Amino acid sequence: MPKMNMLQAINNALDIAMAEDEKVLCFGEDVGVFGGVFRATSHLQEKYGRDRCFNTPLVEQGIIGFANGLAAQGSVPVAEIQFADYIFPAFDQIVNETAKFRFRSGDLFNVGGLTIRTPYGGGISGGLYHSQSPEAYFAHTPGLKVVVPRNPYQAKGLLLSAIRDPDPVVFFEPKRLYRASVGEVPEEDYQLPIGEAEVTKEGSDITVLGWGAQMEVIDKAVELAEKAGISCEVIDLRSILPWDEDTVVESVLKTGRLLITHEAPRTGGFAGEIAATIQERCFLYLESPIERVTGLDTPFPLTLEKEYLPDHLKIFEAIKASVAF
Repeated sequence: MPKMNMLQAINNALDIAMAEDEKVLCFGEDVGVFGGVFRATSHLQEKYGRDRCFNTPLVEQGIIGFANGLAAQGSVPVAEIQFADYIFPAFDQIVNETAKFRFRSGDLFNVGGLTIRTPYGGGISGGLYHSQSPEAYFAHTPGLKVVVPRNPYQAKGLLLSAIRDPDPVVFFEPKRLYRASVGEVPEEDYQLPIGEAEVTKEGSDITVLGWGAQMEVIDKAVELAEKAGISCEVIDLRSILPWDEDTVVESVLKTGRLLITHEAPRTGGFAGEIAATIQERCFLYLESPIERVTGLDTPFPLTLEKEYLPDHLKIFEAIKASVAF
């Protein structure tokens, strides 16, 4: 099985989808000959032509408006927003058009074939306009699916599922892992289920939950915890919307404790939604308050990036505090 980094896995998924279905189109800012700012779409224009992989003007609202129109007419657009921080000009199109097409028409028409790819998160010294994690904004919007892979294998399988899913999907890619995360990825076509979390490590003392780039950080924290004699169960949520309540509940009923971590700020972060649901369903089984280890309630800083990010040491300290409560 060949090894790929996350960018290569994403490119491979796009290549497979475009080869299989001529209705699949890739477009966005600089995605053509240039291959995108991170090179995720390298060689796709060369292979499939300018009609199927092409550059757009630098106007995010236009990109998604155009994608909605294509999807409504039967195409399968994969629109790239160059950075997740740039998605906000397209927010109206996504939450008021993409998410509501099917509902408002009584299922006479929809834009289910639309996938929106965008790199998110910190770790590249990008400062406040190239480091945000806006997944929670879209989790509040019925009609969308929100997916975040953690490694190359997940990225390829989940992206192929997203492109073929009957609902519109916002696909957040952890940019600091684009080249840093390398693993075995099958060359052939495969899909991973959207809406199902994955238990990546079984344990008995505490459940540690995250998604995307935080999974690598969690693994480092759990390694420290295990050396301290604390048994951790680790869950990769993978899908923010829908999220897999049952898998998390089953784990917390066993461990009695839960820690959730994400890069986004604490207030209004998706960890709060998970915590509320788990206390409703697991209240009598909880041994300690649910812990949240998140980014800070400030704009994302440049020089203080390391202080802002929820790293393995912060998670380790929270694990110890939960177990010792």
